[in-house]
Amino acid sequence: MTRTADVIVVGGGIAGASVAGLLAENADVILLEAEDRPGYHTTGRSAATWIQYYGPPQVRALTVASRPFFDAPPDAFGDVPLLKPRGELLVASPGHEAAMAEEKAGAPGLQSVTPDEIAEISPAMRTELLIGGLYDPDGQDIDVDLLHQGFLRLLRQAGGSLICDARVEGVERSAGTWTVTTKEASYAAPLLVNAAGAWGDAVAAMAGARPVGLVPKKRTAALADIANDVDFSTWPITADIGMAYYFKPESGKLLVSPADETPWEPCDAYAEDLDVATGIDRMQQATDLEVTRVEHSWAGLRTFAPDGTVVNGFDPDLDGFYWLVGQGGYGIQTAPAMAQFAAAAIGQADVPDVFKRHGVESAAISPARFSG
Repeated sequence: MTRTADVIVVGGGIAGASVAGLLAENADVILLEAEDRPGYHTTGRSAATWIQYYGPPQVRALTVASRPFFDAPPDAFGDVPLLKPRGELLVASPGHEAAMAEEKAGAPGLQSVTPDEIAEISPAMRTELLIGGLYDPDGQDIDVDLLHQGFLRLLRQAGGSLICDARVEGVERSAGTWTVTTKEASYAAPLLVNAAGAWGDAVAAMAGARPVGLVPKKRTAALADIANDVDFSTWPITADIGMAYYFKPESGKLLVSPADETPWEPCDAYAEDLDVATGIDRMQQATDLEVTRVEHSWAGLRTFAPDGTVVNGFDPDLDGFYWLVGQGGYGIQTAPAMAQFAAAAIGQADVPDVFKRHGVESAAISPARFSG
C-alpha cells in the first residue's frame, strides 16, 4: 500500500526537519530519512555558530533574518536558549592586508582590532605574527541538537511523521502526485521537498529534474585537550582570515579545524589523519597552545551550489518539486529563515516582510537561476 500525505520531505537533517516542522502546522507531512536517525550526516557533525557576516550576501541576509527565531523560538523548543554568546575573531598575518580590507568593506559592523587588542580577546595568539584583525562580539554558539530536535518536535506535535531507514529508491509523478518509493514502502503527495543535502542532485535526477550542480565538500574537525590547564572557555571562535584554520571552545575542549573544503562524493565522510594533523599544526604555529591529546575527530560534507548561494524554491520545470539544498557551511545559522521562506512559498503566501527588510531576493536563491 501507498501512504498519502500533503507533503513529502526527503532528508532529515536541519533543512528537512525545519521545513517539515513548519509545514506540519497546516499540512499532513511525511519526513523521510535514509539513515537510522535524523541528522546523522552534516547536521549531527556541526559545531555551528551564528555569524552575521559569514557567507555571500543572500546567506548573510538569511542569517540575520533567522535571528528573531533563535531569540524567541516556539514553545516546542523548550526553555534552554538556542544561542549563547561567543564572539568571532578573524586574524590576519602579513600579506593578508587586501583580504582584511575586503572583508571589512563588506561587513562595516566588524570592529578593526590591533595585535594588542587581539591578545586581550584571544590570549593565546602569537600577536607578533599578526598585522591585526576583525572582531564581531555578537557571534553566537548555536545548540545544534536543541534546534534540530525542536523542529522535529514541532513536526510530531502537529501530527506529522518522521520515517527513518527510508532511503529513496525511486521517484515518479503521475496525475499531479509524486510517489516516492523506499525499500519498505511507498509514499504519495502532490508536493515533494528535496532537502537531501549532498544527495540533492541524486534525488532530483530520480524525479526527472535537472541537477543544479551541487558539490559536497569535506570539512574536518577534532576535539583536543590543551596543555597547562588553559582556561579558554570564554574565547571567541578564532579563524585565520585566509581560512587556513579555526578553533573554538567546545564541550570543555578546543575544537580545531584546518577549514578544509575538499570536493567529495556523497558518503558517510570520515576524518583523515593528515587533515587532523594539519589543522592542529596550523593552530599551534599561530598560538602558544599545545595539543596533548585528540579525543575525537570527524568530518562532514558541506554541500554548495555552483555560485555558493543556497537553493530555495520550486523547480522551474517540474510542478510540485521544491528545492531546499546547497546550504554549504551556513545551513544551521540560516535554518529558521530558510524554512520560513520555503513554508511561505509552498503555502503560496506572500514572502514575509522580514525577508524583504533584510534583502532576501527570491530570484537570487531560486533554482531557476541555473536554468538555460
